[in-house]
Amino acid sequence: MANAIFNVPLPQNEAVKSYAPGTPERAALKSKLDELSNQQIEIPIIIGGKEIRTNDTDNCVMPHDHKHVLAKYHKVSEKEVKLAIDSAMDAHKTWSRMDWQDRVAVFLKAADLLALTEWRYILNAATMLGQSKNPFQAEIDSAAELADFFRFNSYYAMQIYQQQPLHSPFGMWNRSEYRPLEGFIFAVAPFNFTSITGNLPTAPALMGNVALLKPASSSVYSAYWIIKLLEAAGLPAGVINFVPGSGSKVGNPVMDSEHFGGIHFTGSTPTFQSMWRTAANNLQKYKSYPRIVGETGGKDFIFAHSSADITALGVAMIRGAFEYQGQKCSAASRAYVPKSIWPKLKEYMIEELKTVKMGDPKDFTNFFNAVIDKGAFDTITSYIDYAKKSNEAKIIFGGNYDRSKGYFIEPTVIETTNPKFKSMEEEIFGPVLTLYVYDDNKYEETLQICDQTSPYSLTGAIFAQDRYAIEKADKALIHSAGNFYINDKPTGAVVGQQPFGGARASGTNDKAGSYLNLIRWVSARTIKENFIPPKDYRYPFMSEK
Repeated sequence: MANAIFNVPLPQNEAVKSYAPGTPERAALKSKLDELSNQQIEIPIIIGGKEIRTNDTDNCVMPHDHKHVLAKYHKVSEKEVKLAIDSAMDAHKTWSRMDWQDRVAVFLKAADLLALTEWRYILNAATMLGQSKNPFQAEIDSAAELADFFRFNSYYAMQIYQQQPLHSPFGMWNRSEYRPLEGFIFAVAPFNFTSITGNLPTAPALMGNVALLKPASSSVYSAYWIIKLLEAAGLPAGVINFVPGSGSKVGNPVMDSEHFGGIHFTGSTPTFQSMWRTAANNLQKYKSYPRIVGETGGKDFIFAHSSADITALGVAMIRGAFEYQGQKCSAASRAYVPKSIWPKLKEYMIEELKTVKMGDPKDFTNFFNAVIDKGAFDTITSYIDYAKKSNEAKIIFGGNYDRSKGYFIEPTVIETTNPKFKSMEEEIFGPVLTLYVYDDNKYEETLQICDQTSPYSLTGAIFAQDRYAIEKADKALIHSAGNFYINDKPTGAVVGQQPFGGARASGTNDKAGSYLNLIRWVSARTIKENFIPPKDYRYPFMSEK
């Protein structure tokens, strides 16, 4: 398992294609969009490599055209979940004992299939249609980042296996073995990133584990295509079982199983905390203590100093808050702006936001698309309505919405006089940015307010040209963000460059896309082999002379 002679190539980040007019990738993607949108497929449960269909089904629809059905998918009951657990544990017998380089080969092949063949356009088109992402947002997610996860995780796995004890004295050999966990991993995926859906089960699987993938109900469509990609790459049956369904119908039997070995989770903080409590209450059932790895919510900030570059700040706010309709756990959701630069920043943002086009992602001129579903639409618009009625806030841009055809909400900017205003504190997960304008001479005081306002600690950014101001913010906000950006938007972490994760209520900060995450999916064994064992129990001090 520690064969250091096998070397995984040092990975390079997958280049992001432009999809500019006249490029071959633009034509290929448009063709695949037409193909997928003009057919309706059936998505089965996949357990042990076999397709299973049930009487409980639901539809995958386009958020920007919610009457358009892309697929009908089958949902699991407790019966199918138990079958998936049995299948996974059966696959564990072989997969967990396979040499690591043979496991790595599956995921390196998956990366190349994704990057170099039509799979790139299948995953991108599925993400655009099923999750309402524009071409760039899909490309950086379902193509580049997912390929990066496969390649960089493979490289980090090799590095972990090569970590051996520093010294073996003459006469003995000390070594370390990095075993997979004994049970299965429950991978619970969010709707917003196809790459995360792909990484959650495959990172543990790369280390020899088996997994059950429960996709979000609103992104079953792209999750299914990930499973088909992994099948094409040669992933053996049962290593990752595909179990779409309601949270309780999947989660309850999973966490009741003696073979439950861990959670790899991305989603809401309340759901993660509930799962953690359930695991704690069931500890006596499990063969070993489960590994609990989660990335949850965020209330991410942009903090501006009076020395900030106003144009750079404005672009960061627009991109950071409104790319993918603000449906990123890292999206800028609150901002702190000094009075001295607010008039010019406000003018710049309003003029730029007026140019933002909203609509169907198949129209490549649209920057902005629909939010994911009715539940999200209703939640997000309730915050907008609250601001409209409050005497502590005013909407300075946007605020309109319509769900007659798709779940469309305008990019909305709220200005508040209360730094603890509802939309400054609570996660919205939509295209709403709330700004608090502070007195320039209260910079350090407002930094403290920023640190103390939210229970989350995922991402944040400081904009300043004054290095003293940057230094003060860096120190004051040290625990406020697991990913901290200086003069850049708080979104867009790249695998291998900015390992991603937050602390406080934002998760366990196990940094997806780094060895820190992969190390959670192994259980180390230390081996000491004595070549010349002693033949007498007596020690020298026991001599009478």
